[in-house]
Amino acid sequence: MRLPFEPGSNRPKILIILHQETSSPGRVGLELVKRGFALDIRKPRFGDSLPDTLEHHAGAVIFGGPMSANDPDAFVHKEIDWIKVPLAEEKPFLGICLGAQMMVKHLGGSVSGHRDSLVEIGYYPLQPTDAGKALMSWPKKVYQWHREGFDLPRGAELLAGGPTYPNQAIRVGQAAYGIQFHPELTHQMMVRWTTKGAPRMELPGAQNRRDHFAGRFVYDPDVRKWLDRFLDIWIGTAASPVEYCQLKAAE
Repeated sequence: MRLPFEPGSNRPKILIILHQETSSPGRVGLELVKRGFALDIRKPRFGDSLPDTLEHHAGAVIFGGPMSANDPDAFVHKEIDWIKVPLAEEKPFLGICLGAQMMVKHLGGSVSGHRDSLVEIGYYPLQPTDAGKALMSWPKKVYQWHREGFDLPRGAELLAGGPTYPNQAIRVGQAAYGIQFHPELTHQMMVRWTTKGAPRMELPGAQNRRDHFAGRFVYDPDVRKWLDRFLDIWIGTAASPVEYCQLKAAE
């Protein structure tokens, strides 16, 4: 997917961290561009560096990938350690699937598979907590592609859960969020994932390919609405960004 961003532009930049050669920030990237941001895409797995500060970025997103946050690879440890930068600077940070698990690991939590080896690959129920309901409305089902989940580390607030993996969305402080599901998914991405990842749909608890596309037709409109509202809360727009210092003062 080609994204209309301009690396040399003067627009506020969002740091985008991806994990495969063909990875795309998908709908999240497209929506951030629509909001006036430029995308600074980096892939530490393939040698890209990460900044020592987010002084020159409006926020950061770490996306998912087929690897585990428990893997010994140097780039995995590098990214987990790097999360201290947005957390210390209270810059908007979003971890999606692997990115959320990395944030949990950084905070001293654990990432592990289901005790019955169940996975979530397809559309599964999402259950907001009272804190999540107070923040925004949530879709009834969301798209998942994972076989590990995360616990709730100290300092994290649970916003939504699910029947198989109880921790689905968390917030740390005001500016950092982690979500287990994939709102960035486009139709093209679903085609690619369910084609290249077809063997994973044979795992316990996974849904068949037909149900992925049927579920998208039913549930994706609400996921799209959720993403739009979430971005309002998390980052705002380039012209009117969320001011976390004001939110903190208002508490």
